[in-house]
Amino acid sequence: MEALFGIVGKDFVVTASDRTSARSIVIMKHGEDKSRELNKHTLMLYTGEAGDTVQFAEYIQRNIQLYGIRNGIPLSVHATANFTRRELAESLRSRNPYHVSVLIAGTDPKTGKPELYWLDYLGAMVKMNFAAHGYASYFCMSTMDRYWKEDLSVEEAISLLKKCIAELKTRFIAQLPEFMVKVVDKNGVREIQL
Repeated sequence: MEALFGIVGKDFVVTASDRTSARSIVIMKHGEDKSRELNKHTLMLYTGEAGDTVQFAEYIQRNIQLYGIRNGIPLSVHATANFTRRELAESLRSRNPYHVSVLIAGTDPKTGKPELYWLDYLGAMVKMNFAAHGYASYFCMSTMDRYWKEDLSVEEAISLLKKCIAELKTRFIAQLPEFMVKVVDKNGVREIQL
């Protein structure tokens, strides 16, 4: 019952994740942050099995930071997405694969160009202008397809995000009461309130 969203704008990416941690029909926790800042300009949102998600996210975050320390330059969003995809693909061939689906959002600090990558637990990766994981994808991809356009402003992207959340509240049987919204741009990652 999880939901992750990502929307690419003119020079930023807006992301949102529900803040509920649940298993089956039981809500275990409210206020969960399902994202990790990988470096100053890259953010990863994750969904999947509770133990896998946290362990995998911390593993990716630490390795991306280690690369930056060793080489004196942070990984680009594209390189981060490829590293993450490789780790998911390699875990499939192990005895304990990660059951984690990921959105990687970021901007190139030099050009300011935004990027959004959709990765699933099977190691598939696609660069997209808008993306969703979890039950949100069943209800909101058509809304994002209808209203997304190139050069969205922050206000327009947030308005589109609100439409998606309203669609979930109208059509989805389970209520996801709270969402964490973050914007990634050339200045870094920041959280905003809806």
